[in-house]
Amino acid sequence: MNWNRLLVISAAGVLSTFAGAVLSPSDGWSTAELATLQSLSLSDLEPLPPDPTNAVADNRQAAALGKKLFFDKRLSANGAVSCGTCHQPDRAFQDGIALGRGVGVTAKRTMPIAATARSPFLFWDGRKDSQWAQALGPLESAVEHGGTRAQYAHAIEEHYRAEYEAMFGAMPDLSAVPQSAGPSGNQAATDAWARMTEAQRSSVTRVFVNIGKAIAAYERQIEFGPSRFDHYVAAVAAGQSGGGILSHDEIAGLRLFIGRANCTQCHNGPLFTNNEFHNTGVPVRPGLPTDNGRLTGAQTVSQDEFNCRSQWSDAPERCSELDFMATGDHELDRAYKAPSLRNVTERAPYMDAGQYTTLDAVLDHYNRAPAAAAGHSELHPLHLSSRELGQIQAFLRTLSGPVVVSGGTPPEVTR
Repeated sequence: MNWNRLLVISAAGVLSTFAGAVLSPSDGWSTAELATLQSLSLSDLEPLPPDPTNAVADNRQAAALGKKLFFDKRLSANGAVSCGTCHQPDRAFQDGIALGRGVGVTAKRTMPIAATARSPFLFWDGRKDSQWAQALGPLESAVEHGGTRAQYAHAIEEHYRAEYEAMFGAMPDLSAVPQSAGPSGNQAATDAWARMTEAQRSSVTRVFVNIGKAIAAYERQIEFGPSRFDHYVAAVAAGQSGGGILSHDEIAGLRLFIGRANCTQCHNGPLFTNNEFHNTGVPVRPGLPTDNGRLTGAQTVSQDEFNCRSQWSDAPERCSELDFMATGDHELDRAYKAPSLRNVTERAPYMDAGQYTTLDAVLDHYNRAPAAAAGHSELHPLHLSSRELGQIQAFLRTLSGPVVVSGGTPPEVTR
């Protein structure tokens, strides 16, 4: 999709393109409010920036291989789990349950994938700094895919050798590499990893990293398509009334969203997220391990084996986000990534561990602004009426739209 030209959809739903649109006063919006609306529209989304840490990030062949790997259940300990198990295309690449389930049960809600190529840090706590590094975490997680690096390298050799070598060069000699070995996993796997030579470990890890880079090339193509909200902004941009697109309550909710409710403090820009980390006083889910959010995530990513500065990065000298990342700050305690609100009404349950099952409960939380379990909540009571909360929820429904791959094609549903 070419984001260099603005995508404008008329009130009748006809897609057209033009450059340099400027909102004019319409539907009672002030000039400042109109500028805010434009800033939230997908028509204001900048072209996708390159990922210099992944040399094949924009390679279509790599994306084709990555798509196959994304849905391949052989890349798991039990042959029953793929990336697509939790990141389901027909659910906006999440799973609709409170805690993700792979070979076991995780301690976090599955995050959607669309537009994550635009985020400098991944996961709720930001413990990874690229899509390819993020893809590697679940593969070795004991409760997600549960496999080992050697297992995955052998799977590539057996099932994808030609495609792999077309992208990354010759496969290493794996004849002396155990079928299951890695720095994490059960005792047998870690013992087998320790017995391997350094050259063998490096070769296997290189294949493992390239798996992540191919998967990232596929995920990088996944974006949000226009919603009714974007249609509304386009109509107002064309000097028309948007009343035929959004209802009275939906427009009232939009006014609250950018106004008294202060939602754009965190959920701003065309993706309705600032991609930063915030403590909003979300309660701890009982029974889960202690989790300090970004406070721990920032330390983890700075020491990550696969971060931007690592030997596995294709541009270790270009790590500005990592270089200027805040660490060790008490304000980061239980701060979590602000997710995109696009398609939010289809993503229950909510929060980092699915603490709230409905948007009613989420909005009530933000309205009350309870104290944080740890750290300091950024929230202040909003004192909104039940009707106003309902209007905000009505507006949030207007953010639902298709999830598309590059070129505007819906992603194939493969499980």
